Amino acid sequence: MTELLAHGTVVLDGGLSNALEDRGHDLSSNLWTARLLRDDPGAIVAVHRRYFAAGSRVATTASYQASVPGLTAAGLTRSEAEGQIALSVRLAREARDEAAAHTEAPLFVAASVGPYGAALADGSEYTGRYGRTAGQLRDFHGPRLEVLAAAGPDLLAVETIPDAEEAEVLAPLLDEIGLPAWFSYSVANGTTRAGQPLAAAYEVLRGSRTIRAAGVNCSAPADVPAAVRIAVAVTSLPGVAYPNRGEAWENISHTWFGSGTFDPGDVRSWIDAGAQLVGGCCRVGPDDIAAIADVVASC
Repeated sequence: MTELLAHGTVVLDGGLSNALEDRGHDLSSNLWTARLLRDDPGAIVAVHRRYFAAGSRVATTASYQASVPGLTAAGLTRSEAEGQIALSVRLAREARDEAAAHTEAPLFVAASVGPYGAALADGSEYTGRYGRTAGQLRDFHGPRLEVLAAAGPDLLAVETIPDAEEAEVLAPLLDEIGLPAWFSYSVANGTTRAGQPLAAAYEVLRGSRTIRAAGVNCSAPADVPAAVRIAVAVTSLPGVAYPNRGEAWENISHTWFGSGTFDPGDVRSWIDAGAQLVGGCCRVGPDDIAAIADVVASC
């Protein structure tokens, strides 16, 4: 990740789910994008390719909602489930290696590590407070982190974490794994989704040996600059910023609603706040990433 951060502002990719839906894929199951690891892995590679072509320098794997419990509940054995999680990294590496043949810019694979709530598929990733002990969260995250790290990504993207208490479990686990990582919370109105002050939430990350950037993702664009400023001030790390489109998630219907406020031109304010890694999350697509890449190139 030192190499990644050595090249100025880095453009990340956008949402995987919306890009797959735009290609006609049904993601309504509890496995979400992870379903296609089994059913249509080529579609995932195609989306990674599209984001690289748009100007992203990082492919974020389709492992956000992939977990051993979720995959075994869908009928896989534990060994098969672990294989699917590892496959997400191999697919991103395949797309990265293809794209690298056409650019001199270094390209990277970030293994997505979503929160515990993502595997529940009930919207609790936007609230935190799962009613689980620290030990239970560690038992959930630890094996998945080991599988992802063994598959050979360049770094881990620990993302959409809604609760500082979950971060207290993840930060030491990341140091045990030893792979470089960025860490981003999902925030709203100046707090984590679970309601903790952001300064206290980012304080959890201070002193980590492996977290190399900190910030915010899958949050409204308006919440980004303040959150990044706090992240950078508290952790003394480069910032990361990749908001969603600014809509709201409705879990019963599994749809986004409301008016989006995402504007690629806002990336300037994220950079001014200290973000060095910039991109988009849910409902932000390849055309948006191309526009962000143009803004970054002009900065």
